[in-house]
Amino acid sequence: MQVVTLDFETFYSKTFSLSKLTTEEYIRSPEFQTIGYSIKIDDGKTKWHTGSHEELLEELNKVDWKKSMLLCHNTLFDGAILSWIFGLQPFAYLDTLCMARAIHGVNAGGSLKALAERYELGEKGTEVLDALGKRLEDFQEHELKRYGQYCNNDVELTYNLFKVLSQAFPVDELKLIDITLRMYTNPVLTVDDGLLITRLDEVKDEKQKLLSSLMNRLKCDTEEEVRKKLASNKQFAELLQELGVVVPLKVSPTTGKDTFALAKNDIGFKELQEHDNSFIQELCRVRLGTKSTMEESRIERFLDIGARNKGSLPMPLKYYGAHTGRWSGLDKVNMQNLPSRDVKKKALKNAILPPKDNVIINVDSSQIEARILVWLSGQDDVVEQFRNNEDVYSNFASKVYGRKIDKRNKTERFIGKTCILGLGYGTGWKKLQDTLKTQPPYADVSDQEAQRYVKVYRDTNHTVTKLWKECDKALEYLDTWEMRQANGYGQPYYLDKHRTIKVTPKGLELPNGLLLQYPELRYDTTSSVNGGYVYKKRFGGEVSIWGGSIVENVVQALARIVIGEQMIRINERYKPVLTVHDAVVCVAAEEEKDEALKFIMDEMSKAPDWGTDLPITCEGDYASNYGDC
Repeated sequence: MQVVTLDFETFYSKTFSLSKLTTEEYIRSPEFQTIGYSIKIDDGKTKWHTGSHEELLEELNKVDWKKSMLLCHNTLFDGAILSWIFGLQPFAYLDTLCMARAIHGVNAGGSLKALAERYELGEKGTEVLDALGKRLEDFQEHELKRYGQYCNNDVELTYNLFKVLSQAFPVDELKLIDITLRMYTNPVLTVDDGLLITRLDEVKDEKQKLLSSLMNRLKCDTEEEVRKKLASNKQFAELLQELGVVVPLKVSPTTGKDTFALAKNDIGFKELQEHDNSFIQELCRVRLGTKSTMEESRIERFLDIGARNKGSLPMPLKYYGAHTGRWSGLDKVNMQNLPSRDVKKKALKNAILPPKDNVIINVDSSQIEARILVWLSGQDDVVEQFRNNEDVYSNFASKVYGRKIDKRNKTERFIGKTCILGLGYGTGWKKLQDTLKTQPPYADVSDQEAQRYVKVYRDTNHTVTKLWKECDKALEYLDTWEMRQANGYGQPYYLDKHRTIKVTPKGLELPNGLLLQYPELRYDTTSSVNGGYVYKKRFGGEVSIWGGSIVENVVQALARIVIGEQMIRINERYKPVLTVHDAVVCVAAEEEKDEALKFIMDEMSKAPDWGTDLPITCEGDYASNYGDC
């Protein structure tokens, strides 16, 4: 298998560039033009090619792509050009940008220039600046030659960077990079534009009716006037005051001053929705229904993507998009938070379809973070509950209320579930109280009750609280490692009894060989956690960190590793087309849907090699669209 390092140079201008457009919008635009490319096969000579589309394609076809791994810096871009513009797909995708993000963390600079400097590989050229606004026909021969030299240099830097980064890079992570990029460069899912157009018309009609219903009562001449009065925090507050209603306030986290608590998740606004005056309730309902444009924007975006891609839906996921390694949305498409509860709003998910004669299979790893937390901390009684398929949420609620609680006791079980999922990371009673109040099915509990829930959790999950303390100790070690080593006692050690997380001078080493890192970690007596550690964010500012939040980071990172390992095994038979949180989405032929579902669920029920006694399970289904499975 050969490594083909490739870099495309394309037309760009002040108005047409990747800084103005998404990758998909840019490549699919009628303005798009390939100026040329540089290519290097293994460690052979780097060559520059320029010319017409047909001439470039002729040269590209000389490569045996079935026996080639494509290497680029930002392969999402170059791989998409190779696939969408030239119709060529390699055996596998490699990407130094993805690798650097995983090795150095999302806070580190990932540009080729920054990485070349970091590893002292040489300087990145600047000749590309001369290409602003120039199409292929606008270049002089000597300009194209200089452009080629610049592009050749980028390819050499990318290849040499890969040699450095690949020395200790986990093979499984290379496989995940390939799987992730294929979701975008070789899309499988399609868009039902008819369903989306119908829902878009419904949304607009619903908003119009809501606004019309208030025109007379608010003495407005137009629907737009009503919308402005309800959408503006200032005007809405004035309206409430005119009606004799006290406007709810909150403390702004940025200014520290009082500001209107009128956002949809603000407790004050939620209380307004339950006001004794039915007209106030109606005003809140219409404000919510007309203020948000998210559903419309999403529908219009999916329609645009489908139109540019002949119905196909390239799935842009950012590999190692979060600090913990989890995937995130990209290209202004965030599949991580599509609505699924509201029947009407679920139309967006329902409009995502598999290829003809195929089904979509969606399998979700059940309660994986809660399971990892108790397993990692050694809370064996709860581990056994999970292993025996008991209702852990009801069990904890039973401890809280001193009586048997089951799924029929919806409010009590909801409280138990919220405690299990939140208190394991050190959540305090006030935050717990707010969460219970603002999330469905909603539970308004007293200060005393919220404090009691926290106490019951910490008294009955003592190994979890012990893990917080161990992570506090790890922070101290990371902060003082140089001093400890200078004095001869700074040695790496394992955080947990399973020997899963290794504390090292560079950060917390995960079982896949990558690190959880906290750049420029320092102790700050003025931090928001009343004295504690902070670390630096990439684009300025600092993040407070303590034992409980470290535990949350570790648990999320381990869950991501589990899901990643499952995806790799599944990919041997069925193509993953999306991953959302703890779920893996695949497509399979209609005729083998039952066999495929069983295979995928079997794979997602297997414990990882580094945690053979970790109780893993899943649930899943198949359907003719994404929303129904």
